Amino acid sequence: MPSLIDLRRRLRAVKSTEQITKAMKAISASKLRKAQDRMVSARPFAQLMQRVLGDLALQVDSTAHPLLSESLSPDAPKLLVVVTADKGLCGGFNSTLIRKATTVLREIDSQVVMGLVGRRGRDYFVRRNADVCFEEVNIFNDLQYSHAQTMARVSIDQYTQGAVSGVSVIYNEFKSVMQQEVVVETLLPIPKTAVEDEDGVPDADYLFEPAAAEIFDDLLPRYVETQFFRALLESAAAEHAARMTAMDSASRNAGEMIDSLTLHMNKVRQAAITRELIEVVSGADAL
Repeated sequence: MPSLIDLRRRLRAVKSTEQITKAMKAISASKLRKAQDRMVSARPFAQLMQRVLGDLALQVDSTAHPLLSESLSPDAPKLLVVVTADKGLCGGFNSTLIRKATTVLREIDSQVVMGLVGRRGRDYFVRRNADVCFEEVNIFNDLQYSHAQTMARVSIDQYTQGAVSGVSVIYNEFKSVMQQEVVVETLLPIPKTAVEDEDGVPDADYLFEPAAAEIFDDLLPRYVETQFFRALLESAAAEHAARMTAMDSASRNAGEMIDSLTLHMNKVRQAAITRELIEVVSGADAL
């Protein structure tokens, strides 16, 4: 049985841990609000752009722009961009995504090169000798659109030069504070999706002014940038939500452990007092 001193030390350690988890929960809650506002503001534009470009890609000739057509090198490796967090202590946020990324890697028949965003994913795949095309770490403390532009520029250059045959991104999509969903999304070549009304008639027909080539040169790279930026914003909000939930659970567990240790410590202390009283009474009777 642990001594009274050992129980007091353990109780102090658990109380210190509880204070840390409560502080981390409060910090994540404050950061979540800002990250969620940015994500909600960016989501409608990104989704509408994805819808319009998918419908547009279906209606125009795939040779109209390199980003609409299949890769110049179909046998080239695919580029998989994995977006994880830079830090841990956020429940299964990183581990779930890494497991999904590992499954996707096994399912892809061809060779794969990786773009690694976030320290956790970078460290995991680099230790396993992954072929890394680019990496971005420590960007979530001050996430900017320029980070998405850098990732999009590298991905587009690799695709148009024939170094990769396709570009996909895998990230945690924010559903709610309690739920995040791992999403695998194809960015290049731009997926073709038909947009139809309730009667099954195409939703829109497009007239180009100025020429389609000029519009595509400006619009398609911006589409890739927007989708990367949305993935980063979704991941940032999901990370704070996962950490807040994990720290809330840890704080509750610490509170339960404190109650249990306090009860056990009181029993040990009461037993020690009772034993001392019995020794005193026994000594008095002996005299």
